[in-house]
Amino acid sequence: MKSNGHRLFSDNSNAPSTLSEGNFYAIGLNYKKADAEVRGHFSISEEAQKTILVQAKEEGISSLTVISTCNRTELYGFAQHPFQLIELLCEHTQGTVEEFEKVAYVYKDNKATAHLFKVGTGLDSQILGDFEIISQLRTGMKRSKKIGMLNVFMERLGNAVIQASKRIKNETEISTGATSVSFAAVQYIMARVPYVSEKNILLFGIGKIGRNTCENLIKHTKNEQITLINRTKVKAEEIAGKFNLVVKDYADIQSEIAQTDVLIVATGAQQPTISKELLFLKKPLLILDLSIPKNVASNVSENDNVTLIHLDELSRVTDKTLEHRQSQIPLAEKIINEVKSEFDTWSENRKFAPTIKALKTKLSEIKESEIDNQRRKLNDFNEEQAEIISNRIIQKITTRFANHLKDENVSTTESVELIRQVFQLSNQDK
Repeated sequence: MKSNGHRLFSDNSNAPSTLSEGNFYAIGLNYKKADAEVRGHFSISEEAQKTILVQAKEEGISSLTVISTCNRTELYGFAQHPFQLIELLCEHTQGTVEEFEKVAYVYKDNKATAHLFKVGTGLDSQILGDFEIISQLRTGMKRSKKIGMLNVFMERLGNAVIQASKRIKNETEISTGATSVSFAAVQYIMARVPYVSEKNILLFGIGKIGRNTCENLIKHTKNEQITLINRTKVKAEEIAGKFNLVVKDYADIQSEIAQTDVLIVATGAQQPTISKELLFLKKPLLILDLSIPKNVASNVSENDNVTLIHLDELSRVTDKTLEHRQSQIPLAEKIINEVKSEFDTWSENRKFAPTIKALKTKLSEIKESEIDNQRRKLNDFNEEQAEIISNRIIQKITTRFANHLKDENVSTTESVELIRQVFQLSNQDK
C-alpha cells in the first residue's frame, strides 16, 4: 500500500448488512472530477484486473467486478468496509489513497446499485448515450464469474442493468446520431484543418478507438492519404486491407511524423509513446491523443509547430445530436426505474426467503408429528386427506408471513427475528 488511509470514507451506518458478505459498495473515479492524468494513475490493465480479483478472493471478499475505461475506473463488490476495495485499487495501480480521496466517490447498497444502473445505461458516460460501457461491464462480470467472484446478487444485478441498457437502446433515441470520442476527433479535425481531404494523416495505434477513428476519417473526410502504424504490423495490415490504406513500420514513425499534418495517437501503453524527441518538424502538426493514460508527452507542446489536443477536450464537443439525446433522459430514467424496481423487489424478498423456507420446514415437521400421532390414535384416520389439508394450511400461513414481510411499513429485520424466536428456527437456516 502506498498510504494508510483507513480514516477515509468512514462508514458510520449502524444498519445491519443485508447479506453475510458485508455491504455492497461501488468505489471509483471518473471524468467528472478526475482529469486524464489522474485517471491514468488508476487505469487497470486486463492482467491487473485478474490479479485484483484473485487477491480479493484470497482476502475473503465474496464478490467483485472491476471496470476500467478511458473515462472511469470502478470496483463493485461486497466488503465489510469500502476501504478494503480502495486498498485493492491503490495497491494495483499508480494511484495513492490521498489522490483517490480528492476525486473519488463511494456508494453503498441501494445508492451503489443505482449508480451501476446509471453507468451501465450510458447516462453517466462522458458522451451521453455512449453504450460502450455496457460491453465493458459484461466482460467484467464474466471475468469475475470465471474466477468465482460473482455472487447471486451481483449476477442478478448485472443482468438487470444489461436488460435496462437494451431497453433504453431499443425504446429511446438516446444513442441515435454519430457521437463518440472517435467521431468527436474527426469533427474536430474537419472543423480546424482546412482542405482536410488533401492532408497527410497518420494514425498510430489500431485498438478499438483507433479502428473507429479510422472508419470515421474515411467516411467523413474523403481523405485517401491516411497512413497506419502499429507496433504489431500484421494487425495494421488487416485494417488497411479493408480500406486500401498505407501501412508503415513502427521503426519509420519519426520520418512519418515529419511528413504528416495530423497525428492521431490511439495506443494503449502505460507510458507516453510520443515525445518531443521524435519531432523534427518543418510545418504545423496537430496531435490528437485519444489514449488513457495519456500516450503523448506534454513536452511535445514545447515545439512551436505542435497543437496538442487530448480526448477530454474532444469529449466536450456538443451538437444537435447531444441536445436530442438530452431530451431522451426522462424516458431512459423511467425504464431504469421499472427494471430497478423489479430488482429491488427480488433483492428485498431474498433477505427473508431463507426464513420463510425454514418456517415452512418447521411447520412441515409439526405436521408430520401430528399426523403420526393421529394415525396411532384413530383407526379410521384419513391420512391422505390430512396431508392435503395440512399442506394447504402451511401454504396459507407462510404466504401470510411473506406478504407481511413485503409490507413497506414493516421492519423486515425485526419481523424476521420475531418469527425465528416464536418458531425456534436455528441460525443455520439463515
